[in-house]
Amino acid sequence: MADVLVVRGANRGDCVHKIVTQYGIYFNILRERTITPSGLHKLFKKEEVEVEFSLYPLLGQGLNIPAKQPQTKKQPAAAVENEDYDSDPNLVDFEEKKKQILVAAGKDPKHIMRQKKEQDNREAGQQLIIDKLNEIMAKQEQLNSKNAPKQDHPSLLRITKILRQNEFSENYINGLLDKARKELPLETLDDFNAVQNQFLVWIGESIKIHNMPRRDESHYDSPAGRIMVLVGPTGVGKTTTIAKLAVVYGIGNADRQPLSVRVYTIDTFKIGGTEQLEKYCEIMEVVPFAVIKDYEQLRKEIDMYREETDLILIDTFGSSPNDPVQLGEMKALLKACDSKAETHLVLSASTKTNDIEHILRQFEPFNYQSVLLTKMDETRTVGNIISALAERGKPLSFITNGQQIHKFIKKANVVGFLINLDGFNVDRDEMEKRFPVKEADQFF
Repeated sequence: MADVLVVRGANRGDCVHKIVTQYGIYFNILRERTITPSGLHKLFKKEEVEVEFSLYPLLGQGLNIPAKQPQTKKQPAAAVENEDYDSDPNLVDFEEKKKQILVAAGKDPKHIMRQKKEQDNREAGQQLIIDKLNEIMAKQEQLNSKNAPKQDHPSLLRITKILRQNEFSENYINGLLDKARKELPLETLDDFNAVQNQFLVWIGESIKIHNMPRRDESHYDSPAGRIMVLVGPTGVGKTTTIAKLAVVYGIGNADRQPLSVRVYTIDTFKIGGTEQLEKYCEIMEVVPFAVIKDYEQLRKEIDMYREETDLILIDTFGSSPNDPVQLGEMKALLKACDSKAETHLVLSASTKTNDIEHILRQFEPFNYQSVLLTKMDETRTVGNIISALAERGKPLSFITNGQQIHKFIKKANVVGFLINLDGFNVDRDEMEKRFPVKEADQFF
């Protein structure tokens, strides 16, 4: 039995071309089938045809090659050169027959090399694309592996749940977890009490407290009193807070000498607000009060009374953080204050988490030095406040947690926030040693 050979090509004609080129014209096709590419190559490679053929013993079958007859008369050389080979089968030589088969298969010998070059270029381009895709896929797999959720230590999973329970932002939580993964050894992670204490320390370190200067001789003898301006959205308790500050500093107590205090308000919009604050000042008797209507009046009042006043408190009208025109008008009016005036943004602790960042950002043009937090008694969580202020680097000055004027206002302190965190077992004595409350309880 003759040997069976196999060749592949783009189509049947391409296979015939390859057979003739390599083996000659004497062959017989035994079987033909279509090959479909698989894997990533199927994106670029087309189907191929596979042909099985033999050369022997089926030599020349189906090709109808006539036997060459002997010449009866010698032809002149010129006559042989001009003879029409197609009209005389006896003169068809091997190369001519090969050419005829190739032409019949759709393969013009004149274009064989060009087509081969084009095919090589196509295959090279396809391979380049395949290589690039493989590179992209490898990078994506590496990225997916890198971003895949890591199984944290059980103590970190537990502390994460507590942090979310207190409404800390995800960005703040991730920062603490990254710090823990880098700095806490395994023996510490295995002790949850040690883990939570370390997290409390990190949280405490992120809470900034506005340091108000003590009442020292050098500043007390200064001819210019201090100016404190309260700004913030409507309904956060600015007017009530101004009254509380006037009581704290204007009346004093057994441990603190009273200061000379004046109260101004530029809030002429809120119905009853001006009368309420004026009534508070009348009750205190020692605190003068005035309603300011424009820039010139505020400038005049400050120039006239600042030298003889320790503290000037200025209440402003509530402004929507979404109203840039109103904010701009108030900012222009407050330019009448000395450039050294301290501006405090009043923010309610009950403000929705997604509104806190917006308010902090919209009041930035006032260059507020700190945040005064009100209505602490109206919220159960403080993580959102701590997160927002830490991420913007803003300190806290005062905390209020009730409506009574003579009570429920105090300087902000770190431990006061830590003991309000839900789910933490806070060692208060240890935290007070770590974050001692400063003795400075005077505005000066």
